Amino acid sequence: MAMAEVTVRGAGIFGLSVAWACLRRGAKVIVVDPHGPGAGASGGLVGALAPHVPENWNDKKAFQLDALLMAGNFWTEVRLAGGIDPLYARDGRLQPVPDAAALALGRARAGQALDLWRGQAAWEVIPAEGQDWAPESPTGWLIRDTLSARLHPRRACAALAAALVAGGARIEGEAPDRGAVIWATGAAGLSETSRATGRPLGAAVKGQAALLRLDRRDRPQLFTDGLHVVPHGDGTVAVGSTSERDFADPARTDARTDALLDDVIARARAAVPALRDAPVLERWAGLRPRARSRAPVLGPHPTRPGQFIANGGFKIGFGMAPMVGEAMAALVLEGRDDAIPPGFRPVP
Repeated sequence: MAMAEVTVRGAGIFGLSVAWACLRRGAKVIVVDPHGPGAGASGGLVGALAPHVPENWNDKKAFQLDALLMAGNFWTEVRLAGGIDPLYARDGRLQPVPDAAALALGRARAGQALDLWRGQAAWEVIPAEGQDWAPESPTGWLIRDTLSARLHPRRACAALAAALVAGGARIEGEAPDRGAVIWATGAAGLSETSRATGRPLGAAVKGQAALLRLDRRDRPQLFTDGLHVVPHGDGTVAVGSTSERDFADPARTDARTDALLDDVIARARAAVPALRDAPVLERWAGLRPRARSRAPVLGPHPTRPGQFIANGGFKIGFGMAPMVGEAMAALVLEGRDDAIPPGFRPVP
């Protein structure tokens, strides 16, 4: 039997993960991206793999849970195959509890998490006292979950690219389509498809983040005041991010003029005392693909007959990537779409 051929257009986290899943199923894979792996939003700094709250359960939350639970094995296999460490760690997350109502809700969610997370992770309320790496909490209590994980986005993309090449796949700047074609072209692809269909499938949202020098590599990530504070395994901490719908320059990170990112850094320093003297190493900005439904867009391509789309990883792309890869590989190579929730499928 001839080997199936797959062309993946786009070398962000969705494209690379889909390519990896297809390669592991025995397909001959080429990834095509003129800018190289992780050149767009997937080349950011934050890398928070965090779950939705354990309540009001739906297909999106269940899909994400499956992805988070399989992430450890997924990234271990990638690291072993390609020799690059994505700096994945499931070290959990801490969040402040702002008031009495939030405290009661946090305790109620503990029982829901036990059931909905299948006993494989916990959501609990703990005292803030005695924590030397935690956000300031008005009530003196914190939410801790053990499901959240983190990785370094750039290292993760490099790790997947190395694993693909080690397995015989090709990554090219340009190449003709061969076999099944999957479009994973991020914000630009969402905008292009929206124009082609005349319907708002999604749009680009600018995000900004910063990288600080502070070694907290074995500590949990923090979520406070709407910000992610993520320790990485290389002795840095990422903070972010903004969500900007109106922007003139998607790549601008000018410290003298970009007040939004300055505000993110200032709020992170105020909320987490350990960050107050940490120097800023890098500022990043990029366009993230936000689908209209805020869920990934997975399935047959709405404007390219016989081809496929994997897009819309806004804020949750790295967390959902293992399941996105498996679901798309099953669809493309086996004709099965049972792993794709109905709400993820593109509207023609």
